[in-house]
Amino acid sequence: MSRIIGTFSRGYLLAMLLFLYTPIIVMMIMSFNKSPLYTLPFNFDLVWWEKLMANDRLLRATWNSVWIAALNTVIATTLGTMAALAFARYEFRGKKLLQSLLMPSLVIPWLITGTAMLIFFFWTGIGRGLHAILLGHVALSLPYVIIVIGARMQSFGVELEEAATSLGASSWQTFRRVSLPLMAPGIVAAALFAFAVSFDQFVISYFLAPVGTSILPVEIYTSIRQGFTPEINVISTIVILVSMAAMIGFARLSNFSGDR
Repeated sequence: MSRIIGTFSRGYLLAMLLFLYTPIIVMMIMSFNKSPLYTLPFNFDLVWWEKLMANDRLLRATWNSVWIAALNTVIATTLGTMAALAFARYEFRGKKLLQSLLMPSLVIPWLITGTAMLIFFFWTGIGRGLHAILLGHVALSLPYVIIVIGARMQSFGVELEEAATSLGASSWQTFRRVSLPLMAPGIVAAALFAFAVSFDQFVISYFLAPVGTSILPVEIYTSIRQGFTPEINVISTIVILVSMAAMIGFARLSNFSGDR
């Protein structure tokens, strides 16, 4: 019976992986197909890669997504690390309330959040624009960052920090030499979450993007509505390859397993 269950579990896992990754692999392969309509037989050609290099609108949208996601990662990770440290190591009035307010922001539909942000930004004079998109992305990313880093900090106690303090280390030295190295895997994971949330965000970006300016998810949506071209396959392939390379690099350079 255990052998049957094991075989079924492996088969189910394999089926799920095929279901998830087969469309991605097909999309990547079709970015090298000469036909714009996915017709077979497959004819290898770089025509769509060449067309992408001449598509200024799509390249500009990609650049906007990259720098917004990168800046969002820096801001959200910095603020989220400080907030997670405060929640984990300090007691202050309203702490439980602030912690409880993190969860609704994760479960509220982004459509409602985007509408609320659009109304609030116009009411306060912030308006629409790339700066508004960045603010919206930071607000969405912060709860993820705080929760991920907070979970990491729960995995180790305060004993090492207290030992460093008792040996004469200042608060900054304790943070830099003890707390920060222990928090590093959580910070890296939180930064990846923040980048992914921002780069992939469509609803907030669609609501807050100004006329004539776009980011990649909105541009892909607009292009599909006007008529799909394999240039979308090409840019998606590039994003997937860069993301996988970044994930592998972080996994190898970061001490996630604690073996190094």
